[in-house]
Amino acid sequence: MKTRINEVFSSIQGEGKLVGRRQVFIRFSGCNLDCNYCDTPESRDPNLGECISTGELQRRVEDLITPDFHSLSLTGGEPLLQADFIGEFLQNYPVDALLETNGSLPNELGKILDLISYASVDVKLPEHESVSDYNGLLDNELKSINLLIEEGINTYCKFVVLPSSKVDTVTFIASRIVQEVKDTSKLSLIIQPESPLTRWENEQDKLLEISEKTGKYLDVLVIPQVHKLLNIR
Repeated sequence: MKTRINEVFSSIQGEGKLVGRRQVFIRFSGCNLDCNYCDTPESRDPNLGECISTGELQRRVEDLITPDFHSLSLTGGEPLLQADFIGEFLQNYPVDALLETNGSLPNELGKILDLISYASVDVKLPEHESVSDYNGLLDNELKSINLLIEEGINTYCKFVVLPSSKVDTVTFIASRIVQEVKDTSKLSLIIQPESPLTRWENEQDKLLEISEKTGKYLDVLVIPQVHKLLNIR
């Protein structure tokens, strides 16, 4: 089986609960959403990159393994658009993997649940995404989180917040997660300020307020994109 992959590289994870871990990143081409904060807009193009087999991908990953290697990062774009490929790849090459997904494709997620170790679900805010049915998107994201939690996968949610984000909106979505996810006892929420951080020079109080109010519902961490602070990929 083959699919189109934008790039494969080794770096430090700069987002979420695995921040600081050395990973090999597999960036899949193509995305089903069009977020206005996307920091890899080129990855939305399903025709970008090189079409390679699972065997060739394994060889490229193995060439990048270092002594401090922790896990793979399956990212994009939206990697679940290539769920069948990921399933074949991880069945043949079982290694700890983090799935970085927008959570909009729960049926595709179901194909690889038993093959991934970690998951980051990038829950969208209404101002992020120009979809006609935002509630439908959120419903699918909540379904995906439930699937991951039920499977026992180490999962966290991520909200990318903009200086223009409304505190009440962010808080409401956190409350929806608690209401509709069956078990949030081990679920953390990452508040990720949009880069560059210079945009937040006069908005630090908003980040504190978002943390305080969402903290009523979930375990909250505020973590910026550390890899950008380190000036690495």
